[in-house]
Amino acid sequence: MKVAFFSTKSYDQEYFEKCNQGTGHDLSFFETSLNKHTASLSNGFEAVCVFVNDTLDKSTIEKLSENGIKLIALRCAGFNNVDLEAAAANDIKIVRVPAYSPQAVAEHAVALILTLNRKTHKAYNRVRENNFSLERLIGFNLYGKTVGIIGTGIIGIAFAKIMLGFGCKIIAYDIKPSQELKDLGIAYEGIDDLLAKSDIISLHCPLNAETHHLLNAEAFVKMKTGAMLINTGRGALIDTTAVVNALKNEKLGYLGIDVYEQESGLFFKDHSETVNKDDDFLRLLSFPNVLITGHQGFFTKEALEQIATVTLENLTDFEQGNELKNEVKFEE
Repeated sequence: MKVAFFSTKSYDQEYFEKCNQGTGHDLSFFETSLNKHTASLSNGFEAVCVFVNDTLDKSTIEKLSENGIKLIALRCAGFNNVDLEAAAANDIKIVRVPAYSPQAVAEHAVALILTLNRKTHKAYNRVRENNFSLERLIGFNLYGKTVGIIGTGIIGIAFAKIMLGFGCKIIAYDIKPSQELKDLGIAYEGIDDLLAKSDIISLHCPLNAETHHLLNAEAFVKMKTGAMLINTGRGALIDTTAVVNALKNEKLGYLGIDVYEQESGLFFKDHSETVNKDDDFLRLLSFPNVLITGHQGFFTKEALEQIATVTLENLTDFEQGNELKNEVKFEE
């Protein structure tokens, strides 16, 4: 099957080519992202493979359809960037990788917590300059703290188990509570109660119409003063303007994000020799209690291997007319 890969880096090509041995798929890799302006590159292919910041809106999908594309393979779990209705109208199937390595993202969330709390990134820079002062590096014990988890799918469950190991008290919110977490003694509460009680809040829910700007100005008012907020889910779960104000007013004590509301065109690229014109992002960087990583939560060897393996299996299932077990369908 001839497949055009968009938004690819060297590691994408490395892992997909390694896992593709013996499958017979013909893979071509483009570094450019997919949108209505670059959709012409799909001409001559049967399928496209895309990532989190590719734009699969109605215009793009219609152009893909004109070029004969019958399958869009997402090499990620989220599909908020895909117009499912337009895909269905153009008879294009959508498949994804629903679970690649939940531990990878969960462990990165913990890394953000530990780094923000114990300020190891600042200590590292000090020691390299022969400065061994402990001034302004004080942290707090995680043991006994209340951690609120919003979204308890497989990543949220993995994160909860890690935080239980630190001796934290876990409370959770999800429209579909996990029996596995209930069996571990974790209580589900309303979101307002979770915001008010949590010392640390970690977001692990999908982005959709109901969760867009879930953490907005109203939510920050309800949060415990000085709490820590972690987001390894999707950037638009947090209202950027509201979080800047919460940091400025010292309502929010710490912010650790691996995703950003306007990350498309910014993340996954080297901008070190250009001027960043995103005022909100620059404002976030100005706070000493903010830690930002560039969407690397998924970035482990195990995750990359699983992403490649499942994506290629999805392609094979489509080519052979098998059931698409990882299909995403439009629901009217």
